Amino acid sequence: MTLTAEHTETDTRERVLEVAERLFRQIGYQKTTVGDIAKELHMSPANVYRFFESKKAIHEGVARGLMGEVEMAARAILAKPGPATPRLRQLLTTIHRMNSERFVGDSKLHEMVEIAMEESWEVCVAHMQTVVEAIAGVVAQGVASGEFETADVPLTALCLCQAMMGYFHPQMIAQAVNKPKPHAPIEQMIDFLLVGLAVRK
Repeated sequence: MTLTAEHTETDTRERVLEVAERLFRQIGYQKTTVGDIAKELHMSPANVYRFFESKKAIHEGVARGLMGEVEMAARAILAKPGPATPRLRQLLTTIHRMNSERFVGDSKLHEMVEIAMEESWEVCVAHMQTVVEAIAGVVAQGVASGEFETADVPLTALCLCQAMMGYFHPQMIAQAVNKPKPHAPIEQMIDFLLVGLAVRK
């Protein structure tokens, strides 16, 4: 395959995902068909299937793109200079904010996430691994600078992620909004976690 053909194929795949995401937002994942996507692109459904073997594959591509935006923001915070403590706070609050905006504020995308949890769990697992790695990176920097104390950075990062699950997981965020239960504000939860990471004098 020539470079031009590869470039054209990549462009077409991206166009399919862009249109699919727009339709998922407008009419919902369940109601959107491959035929709808093809019609918007002025191509046949068979042509769409040349690039994606199924609607599920398109769904996974859209989910990866949305999750990838969160991952990119997390990596950017990891790469920033400066003390680790405020960056860890920024990282945790940013993941919460972006997941709330993308997957909870938009009911149609929330539906898509629920289906991803059921049908494309491996995509969600890969995303969470990336998030845990970003948290581990900031924790390791904090240990190196003397801000944090832990003997096992990967385990600490996993524990932090699990402790924040109520603020990261789209369905749990939605439940906190729609069915209020005792729930600490995110700032207080992060304060609590930072105390656990502090160097013991």
